[in-house]
Amino acid sequence: MGVKTRLSIMMFLEYVIWGSWLPLMSLYLSETLHFTGVQIGWVFGTQAIAAIVGMFVGGQLADRYFATERFLAGSHLIGGIAMFALSVQTQFWPFFVGMLVYMLVYIPTLSLTNSISFHHLKDAQEEFGQVRMFGTIGWIAASWPFVFILAGKTGVELQTARAAIFTVAGVASLALAGFSLLLPKTPPAGGATKNAPFEGLRLLATPAVAVLFVVTFIDTIVHQCYFFWTGPFLSHIGLPDKWIMPAMSIGQIAEISTMAALGYFLKRLGWRTTMIIGILGHVLRFFIYSIGDPVWLIIGSNIVHGFCYAFFFASVYIFVDEYFPKDARASAQSLFNLLIVGVGPFVGNMLWGWLGDTYKVGELVDFQKVFLVASGLGLAAAVLLFIGFHPSKKATAEVRA
Repeated sequence: MGVKTRLSIMMFLEYVIWGSWLPLMSLYLSETLHFTGVQIGWVFGTQAIAAIVGMFVGGQLADRYFATERFLAGSHLIGGIAMFALSVQTQFWPFFVGMLVYMLVYIPTLSLTNSISFHHLKDAQEEFGQVRMFGTIGWIAASWPFVFILAGKTGVELQTARAAIFTVAGVASLALAGFSLLLPKTPPAGGATKNAPFEGLRLLATPAVAVLFVVTFIDTIVHQCYFFWTGPFLSHIGLPDKWIMPAMSIGQIAEISTMAALGYFLKRLGWRTTMIIGILGHVLRFFIYSIGDPVWLIIGSNIVHGFCYAFFFASVYIFVDEYFPKDARASAQSLFNLLIVGVGPFVGNMLWGWLGDTYKVGELVDFQKVFLVASGLGLAAAVLLFIGFHPSKKATAEVRA
């Protein structure tokens, strides 16, 4: 297989894993395992812990000591075993520890799959979106089978069916562990500095990077509102549970085309305009959510998710690869990954949970107020990016100086 084909398969499996369990885990923890809200918060909080550790451990190991493809193979082997263990856990502490182990090995792979792609693609702006698109296809492929797995199930059968989210993720993890050994050889970059993560942190002194860092943090919080409240909101407006994942996957379907066209827009619109369009997708979607009717428009509005993710988050990863020195790129990816899958979602979970409790009318959440807050935060992030983000065309040389 060609390099691009292997990287595409890698992305497909990487996001089959994540898409298998993330959309339904909150439902599984609350209705099947009957965890409290605080316990669920801590389970999801393992992602933030892993992102911090990944920043200072995963990036350092890949930048300095281990070939990236071997690091991926080992991580997914451990992750697959952890997923199988989670499928049979029913008590909080064993589940929490299992999820923490899993997150510690999985989260670093999100940035490292980007790094290995950038390392081997000839034109990252043009080709990365086409490769990353297969990750989106993987997410969709993971979500749709559960329409049939969950259909008609009740009682104990339903609980067993919900646990399949971890079994599917475990199988995909082991498959990617084996396939990682077939990826292009990517030796550690080495470099003069002993600690690659701190090399990445120093680059935050550059104004354009600092502004992008803050905007990424805000937009990630807004993005987390989608995962936190869309499921309960769709259920609230009358959508059957088995159709919630497919309804949410409309956004991933749209993401396929936007990922494929990302290189075209980046080269013609530039970094700032492309990223602003991505942020404004959040603003539009949550504003439509706040209206609350009709159902078809709310479900259809998820099509902007493709712009939200591809035009902003994927663009950020490409920008980081072009902007940062070669011997610190994996750690720089981990630095922004720390925001995108770690600190941002953690703060977002706390914020959206608190707002859900604050904006309650009886037992029902006032979704209109929650979604207007999300829309307002997104608008603020877009304005900040427009005013403060002006990267130099000779970015890498400027940063080194």
